[in-house]
Amino acid sequence: MSTLRAGLVGLGAMGRNHARVLAGLDGVELVGVMDPAGDPHGAARGAPVVATLPEFLALGLDYAVVACPTALHEEVGLALAAHGVCALIEKPLAHSPRAARGLVDAFEQAGLVAGVGHIERFNPALRNLRRRLEAGELGELFQVVTRRQGPFPHRIADVGVVKDLATHDIDLTAWVTGQAYTSVSARTLTKSGRPHEDMVMVTGDLADGTLVSHLVNWLSPLKERFTAVTGERGCFVADTLTADLTFHANGAVATEWEAIAAFRGVSEGDMIRFATPKREPLLVEHETFRDAVAGKDAKDGTGIVTLAEGLRTVEVADAVLEAARGRGVVRLPGARRAATETATGVRPLA
Repeated sequence: MSTLRAGLVGLGAMGRNHARVLAGLDGVELVGVMDPAGDPHGAARGAPVVATLPEFLALGLDYAVVACPTALHEEVGLALAAHGVCALIEKPLAHSPRAARGLVDAFEQAGLVAGVGHIERFNPALRNLRRRLEAGELGELFQVVTRRQGPFPHRIADVGVVKDLATHDIDLTAWVTGQAYTSVSARTLTKSGRPHEDMVMVTGDLADGTLVSHLVNWLSPLKERFTAVTGERGCFVADTLTADLTFHANGAVATEWEAIAAFRGVSEGDMIRFATPKREPLLVEHETFRDAVAGKDAKDGTGIVTLAEGLRTVEVADAVLEAARGRGVVRLPGARRAATETATGVRPLA
């Protein structure tokens, strides 16, 4: 594989992590970085740092990683597509569904590889969970519950907790279950004095009837990254901070008490903590995107997060904010189509 020329837009907290991985990525040369603020932390690892988009586009790039503020994703992404540069755009794909749709159309029309940086898809615990759900180990799914909370990250200024954090949970839920969201309701709080929400509680439905619940905030001193999927055979719990996956099986306990024997409930059964190889999710994400640009198939069958999938996540996040503004339950665009596809055996996001 010939060496790919890669560039990076943005040297904020996440951008610096991207620079670290790109600088050591096999088959890739980090040839330049764009950030109007320069490189005060020395994160570019010797690569030239430019201040403007025209200078960046003149570097002769094969692909670029876009890690600038969300509000700038549309402008930068459209410029890359117009100049024939493939792009890995940090989540969320864009600040609005309209902008996200424009990016989808631009890269599709240009015939370029483009993806969204939903890094949780590359977490070992969630990859293991998805494989086990696909194999039917849990049987019929009943519910997905996620909790993502912790202190306020001062690096975030242009969006609230829904678009910055909840998009992780929206994407991973649709991905591990293979089901699209059909409706959401939500409540938010704004307590930090910023113009955007700091906490959100979401309930929703997936196309197969699975119930969904998300608690996401920047108001807790407790840092938590919790995903639980409950089904007819038990419950999987993934901790994406430690990349651990645990299975809690339904117990089979015989009873001779006639009064409760007819109750169809569950009891505690065996608990299994799975040993899983743990590689850095960001490195795996970059390897997957590099291979996609080079025209190579994904090693484990799990490829990049497409812009179409990123658009769907932005649409769900937008519906969450709409619901929180007091409009009750909001149905998602294409919800009827998604439900029909599920009924006919097609898993929309698999």
